[in-house]
Amino acid sequence: MKKVFARPKTLKDVAYHYCPGCTHGIAHRLIAEAIDELDIQGATIGMTSVGCSVFTMDYFDMDMVQAAHGRAPAVATGIKRVLPDRVVFTYQGDGDLAAIGTGEFVHAAARGENITVIFINNAVYGMTGGQMAPTTLMGQVTKTTPFGRQKEINGFPVKVCEMLAPLEGSAYLARVAVHSPKSIIQAKKVIKKSFEVQMAGLGFSLVEVLSTCPTNWGLSPLEAVKWLENNMIPYYPLGEFKKPEGVA
Repeated sequence: MKKVFARPKTLKDVAYHYCPGCTHGIAHRLIAEAIDELDIQGATIGMTSVGCSVFTMDYFDMDMVQAAHGRAPAVATGIKRVLPDRVVFTYQGDGDLAAIGTGEFVHAAARGENITVIFINNAVYGMTGGQMAPTTLMGQVTKTTPFGRQKEINGFPVKVCEMLAPLEGSAYLARVAVHSPKSIIQAKKVIKKSFEVQMAGLGFSLVEVLSTCPTNWGLSPLEAVKWLENNMIPYYPLGEFKKPEGVA
């Protein structure tokens, strides 16, 4: 009998530490499947960020490097410049990337560094207990915005893809979600394309993945999926915001 579904070889056969309903695990699998299909497991190097995904190196069966908080794009830049034949990517949450790491990812994009950034946006600081993140929505209640995010006090949420699109160095920018079978299928295609853009030497690529955090949102896993669909997607629309000429 033909096997039609199996664990990706790039993903280790170990249990995740994530909370029930967290969609980090789905994102991990999609990355691993893309790497397997491109047959680049031995040539890929991943950067582990600080946050809920800090143990990513325990899950991917390939070379991984731990970066300081927010500095993954800087580390990836150094590795890619020294080893240009490798496929180098970072895996970062919204606190790691869009707060303390803003300078690193913005300037990596401005320089056109030939790396791939996988950006997990769950609109909250997860590991530290559910504080407001740069991507927290207006009115969203967190530990540090108990009355909801207010523009007069907290400013507005950061739209990363839209912010990077005008930069000449950014080559491929896309936003996907992992809340439904249809969105997961599309997310995998986009992640794979981001690696292909890097392999073609076309420049900086970033894939923003809208994700859930049931624990810190105070919702059940099913409620969290619905909340993402009803609240995050209207503010963070899905799609490709920029892609190189000739890339389908």
